[in-house]
Parts: sequence; structure tokens; C-alpha cells
Amino acid sequence: MTDFSAYTLSDFDFEPPPELIAQHPAADRTASRLLHVKPGALHDRRFSELPELVRPGDLLVFNDTKVIKARLFGRKDSGGQVEVMVERIVDARHAVAQVRASKSPKPGTRIIVEDAFTFLVNGRTGAASEFFALELEGPGDLHTLIEQNGRLPLPPYISHAAEVEDETRYQTVFAQHVGAVAAPTAGLHFDQAMLDHLQESGVDLAWLTLHVGAGTFQPVRVHNITEHRMHSERFDIPEATVAAIERTRARQGRVIAVGTTSLRALESAAQGGELRAGKAETDIFITPGYQFKVVDRLITNFHLPKSTLLMLVSAFAGTDTIRSAYRHAVAERYRFF
Repeated sequence: MTDFSAYTLSDFDFEPPPELIAQHPAADRTASRLLHVKPGALHDRRFSELPELVRPGDLLVFNDTKVIKARLFGRKDSGGQVEVMVERIVDARHAVAQVRASKSPKPGTRIIVEDAFTFLVNGRTGAASEFFALELEGPGDLHTLIEQNGRLPLPPYISHAAEVEDETRYQTVFAQHVGAVAAPTAGLHFDQAMLDHLQESGVDLAWLTLHVGAGTFQPVRVHNITEHRMHSERFDIPEATVAAIERTRARQGRVIAVGTTSLRALESAAQGGELRAGKAETDIFITPGYQFKVVDRLITNFHLPKSTLLMLVSAFAGTDTIRSAYRHAVAERYRFF
């Protein structure tokens, strides 16, 4: 057990060379490079070689959330330009969102979105009042209106506006349940052929849903990381996934989380001592010293400096191991994020 209060924000900082931040995906989903990190060893591989690193009887757990077209542009009824980034669709008429405008909109303000529909601002919400509570005015279903009029919310480190290619490639091939505002990026590297090959090799696949929020891109801003407060995200773990994990444990297979979102959902659902199926919210903050209850292996992308996800992988693999891996990745010119 490590006392994570001994760490500060600077322990999770690094500077990736700008030219290594991938602006477009590889031609094929499985064509990316893969750094295999083991205790005391780093091996340069290709993602297409992943089936060689798993065993029959292992279980891969995927996040099947689907990204919504959460980025919207409009104007206040007074005329000022507004950008709305939906964080969560609450129901058919209500949403929680970030709103960027020259002047912060007050309760009662109306926002005309894409000349297609209107939001009424009901006030601030969120743990730090960082979001706005918005209500749809007039007819229609918010899910449909956002899908028809919104734009794909690419991550902040992507410099171009969403293109036709991104409509497909910024979704996993198994995306099913609508609700995320960011993709579970580790899953983007899998194509259907690889999923089929894994199953044919005796590897089991299971699914859960965690709707990734925009907070996933927010850096930690406090020097003392114990003071950081996580954003909350919704997740749903089916009974079938819990049963698959139990079968994997019984045959001494390994539970492999595909992405930090899958890991966070599984570990959150096991906080009571045993893994439970069902829907819940999580604001779990995993840092060095955390004792993992469910996940044995992790497939993950490289993460942003000063991010909670970099802290999570440092907790999983060890801070020194992750520092070494990231130094190696920069030296070997891996593509980041």
C-alpha cells in the first residue's frame, strides 16, 4: 500500500512532443503500435499482435457506450454567440451542459441552437456549479434533435474540426448505448475481425456501459491531489458480465479491462466488497495505493499529463513503471492520445 498523499501534481506531469499527438487515426484500426508493459520489461509490438498476449480462458471487458453529437452552436435571444457542449442528456427534455459565451447566461436566458430548437437556461448545476441545467422548449425529443443538429465533440488535443472520417472512426465498432461525449479510446483499436479471432481462440468477451463525460479531459489543477474532486459518470454492468467474470475467476483466467472506463466501472461496482450488476454513478478517483478488486490486466491508450487517468495507470502498473514506459514511448516515437 502506497500513501498517495505523498504525491503531488508534478509527479504526473510530462511534455509529449506536439508532433507525436495523433491528429488522425491509423489507416486500419488494428495498425497502431502497442507497448507491452510488464514488471521490469517493455516490449514494442503492434496492436494486431494483441491476441498473442491473451490466453484461452481470459476475459476482455469492453465499454459499449456511443458518442453523441454533443457540440452545438447557437445564439442567445439577445444575439450573443454561444457554444454548448452537452455533458449529459438527462431525459427527453433536459440536459446538463457547458456553455461558452462572452457573458455567462443567466437563468431564464433562451439559447437558439442551430436555428433548429431552443434551450431555456434553468441555472447552474454540478459539484462546482461548472455546468448549466438546460430545458428544451417546444416540441421534439432532445436525443433526436442533438443527433440531427450537433457535431461530434472531438477531444481538445485534436486541432481540426470533425470530418466525415471522424464520424466513423471516433466510435468503437461495438458502440451501442448512446450517451457519451467522448469515446472510450482503447476500444477504438479493435475491429470486428479481431473480436472474432479472440473468441475463436477461446477468449471471452463481455460488455458494460460507462457514458464518458467531458471531465475526462480536464487536468487536475490542485498541487495536492488529495484535494481533487472527480466528475461523476453513469455506468451499467449487466448480470451477464458479472457472471462472465465469476466464470473467469473459477477457471483462473484473467479479467482484462479494455480502457480505463471499463476499469473504473468494474472497480466502482465492487466497492462494497463484491462485484454487483446494475446501474449507478461513479466518481471514483484511483491513485497510487489503490487496491484493485476486479481487474488483472489493462489495455489503455497513453494519457494526458496531469490527468486522473495518468494517476490511474500509475496506480495499476506502478508510478516508476509508467514513467519508464512513457519515456520509452516518446523516445521510440509512439503516437499519443
